[in-house]
Amino acid sequence: MPIATVNPANGETLKTYEAMGDEEIERRLRLAEATFRTYRTSAFAERARLMHRAADLLDEDQQDIGRIMTTEMGKPVKQARAEVAKCAKSMRWYADHAQELLADEEPAASDVKDSGASRALVRYRPLGPVLAVMPWNFPLWQVVRFAAPALMAGNVGLLKHASNVPQTALCLEDLFHRAGFPEGAFQTLLIGSGAVEEILRDERVKAATLTGSEPAGRAVASVAGDMVKKTVLELGGSDPYVVMPSADIDRAAKIAVTARVQNNGQSCIAAKRFIVHTDVFDAFAERFVAGMKALTVGDPLAEETEVGPLASEQGRGDLEELVDDAVESGATVLCGGERPDGPGWYYPPTVLADITREMRIHREETFGPVATLYRVADLDEAVLVANDTPFGLSSNVWTRDEGEVDRFVRDLEAGGVFFNGMTASHPAFPFGGVKRSGYGRELSAHGIREFCNITTVWHGA
Repeated sequence: MPIATVNPANGETLKTYEAMGDEEIERRLRLAEATFRTYRTSAFAERARLMHRAADLLDEDQQDIGRIMTTEMGKPVKQARAEVAKCAKSMRWYADHAQELLADEEPAASDVKDSGASRALVRYRPLGPVLAVMPWNFPLWQVVRFAAPALMAGNVGLLKHASNVPQTALCLEDLFHRAGFPEGAFQTLLIGSGAVEEILRDERVKAATLTGSEPAGRAVASVAGDMVKKTVLELGGSDPYVVMPSADIDRAAKIAVTARVQNNGQSCIAAKRFIVHTDVFDAFAERFVAGMKALTVGDPLAEETEVGPLASEQGRGDLEELVDDAVESGATVLCGGERPDGPGWYYPPTVLADITREMRIHREETFGPVATLYRVADLDEAVLVANDTPFGLSSNVWTRDEGEVDRFVRDLEAGGVFFNGMTASHPAFPFGGVKRSGYGRELSAHGIREFCNITTVWHGA
């Protein structure tokens, strides 16, 4: 795949880049290793000062960076600006909390004595250069939620971004450079996916994190496992959105539309499977379909646009295949379902009902504005359908019944359960999944500690 900016609204190639050669990659690996030796000893206060400066620069550049993201991958520009603001917020959160999150921990005095020590503690130390393999769908946020905690912990970052967002990738390197981070603290590698394995096998690279597809996660995990290196994987999701009779149906249907089409439906944590109790199914379906039909689809640079094009022609083709397979197998199209005429990789907001387990769309992730509706008889069936997926990233449940809340928290196989609202990430809360959605956690204290050497320090009596 070429490293290029291709505008998904019209298919026009705007910029192309040559992939870095072996010599340049080697130079950057040497630089990362050398920078880590000194950066790892920097004070938290200094790292925080630099991170705050980076956040300030993001705020100043919000309009320009938002427009670049929209041009590269098609998200509505208002959402792009919101992504920039979210990144700045998260940078400040880690700048303000990293020292506390990584403070030395003292075991109970009785345990210290029992171990034969005069004193003991647990210290979090940085690992070294960390390779981040990142996707195009949230081209700034996915990187920042790795980079902010990693840099605040004293690590240095190497970014291999998706090949269709090179300008965003270069903006990130420039951002940390302008903020004053040491040269080599954060570097963008303009490389194809074929170059990842050799870099990951390099002894100077100590760990890796990947957000992306399941095949990509398997490939990185396999190489890292062979090299016995730590990885964090955030892969696909087919999140359930369960609506029970006690829910506020009007609000549940309204939020459902946003939960499905955020980022043009190209989000791992977007709600994709809408599982509705039979007592409220018709009322919910009517409101949900009406909301999907009412969305404004168009130029992602227009302020009024709510749904723009998919990021790639292949992505649209993959989505069409899932919809066509479902319809051929008996699914009912409640709205959308047909590719529009004209330029760009657009696909209409679509709702399908009468889904069966034999359909591909029941088993595979739909990465675009396509929702599937399921009717269930009771809570037990809702849980069964919700868990009937290879993925387990997040989940949404609408209920006012506390007994149901306890059951869903206990039984849903997911890294998050969000009640009476849509899944969202926040720097204070851990983010990640189970099953084929990956392992490890980003954000919160859990995220900043993923790439630390958790060290026992023991002093004899």
